[in-house]
Amino acid sequence: MSAKTKVSALDHAMQTAHTWINDVAREFDTEDREFAYRVLRAWLHTLRDRLTVEASAHFAAQLPDLIRGIFYAGWNPSAVPEMYDAEAYAARFAREAIIAPDDVGKAAAATTAAVLHHLPPPQMDKALDQLPREIRTLLQAQR
Repeated sequence: MSAKTKVSALDHAMQTAHTWINDVAREFDTEDREFAYRVLRAWLHTLRDRLTVEASAHFAAQLPDLIRGIFYAGWNPSAVPEMYDAEAYAARFAREAIIAPDDVGKAAAATTAAVLHHLPPPQMDKALDQLPREIRTLLQAQR
């Protein structure tokens, strides 16, 4: 997989992050891990920035170390929640993931499905329930 750091906690964190990215790739039936990483990062950032600071912190506390780092990368807690609608959400997601805007619905739902392999549905629902219905609909995976 990747080089060992010889620090067991870091090796475990890297393995866990690889697992999350591999699960996103599997949802898209692709071997392109860079794509899977970009989509996961876009999913995390667009969710994070639509939540309150408290809700973001609560959600992030459930994430493994390196995924939590991705979640917080570039975060400006004084600027959240950003009150964007579904159209602005999709534009931002597409820009950050480097995908077509028409692919955001599929990408967001597939990434939610991958994240649900690791987080219990009630935790996911708690975060998603704070979003406007139109954005929540884009994010919701078929369960």
